[in-house]
Amino acid sequence: MTRSPTLETLGLFLIVFALQGVAALVGLVGLFVLAPPLTTSPWTIVTSVYAHASIGHLLSNSLALLLGGLLVERRTTRWQFHLFFLTVGALAGITQVVLSGVIGPATAVLGASGAVFGLFGYLLAGNVVTASLLDRVRLSPRAQFGLFALAALVVTVATGRPGVALVAHFTGLLLGLLAGAAGVLDR
Repeated sequence: MTRSPTLETLGLFLIVFALQGVAALVGLVGLFVLAPPLTTSPWTIVTSVYAHASIGHLLSNSLALLLGGLLVERRTTRWQFHLFFLTVGALAGITQVVLSGVIGPATAVLGASGAVFGLFGYLLAGNVVTASLLDRVRLSPRAQFGLFALAALVVTVATGRPGVALVAHFTGLLLGLLAGAAGVLDR
């Protein structure tokens, strides 16, 4: 019997959410939130990827994880899936915190949506139809990057609303698109 990295990740969501509840009772909510300065609590680079602000936040990310993750996991190994999810989620969170500090007051972030957007980006760019289309159009690597950045921007704006980590969504999707085009998870 093979183990599903998607279901394992969903299990991590639930465990971390339960731990968040316990931590909240003793005033240690900050154990899970990625906040500036990043050097103060470096473990939150990991914990923030699996933590969620509410039941609704947990449910929406869980549903999206199931939709995208079950498809991506068929193309890769269990460990590559976990490494990709954590790496993209961490980079999305770090980018959100750092860039929010550049354009205004730095904000804290938590949640798996950057990583989940990465999974969908991988699916979008890493399929046969997209590869065939890009081969036919013959775009330079720079033009492909620009196209992926534009696609990530359009999707981010279309799905954005106040209080959402738009920079993390954009970063996750762009990283997923680039990884999908490169086939980094394909066996």
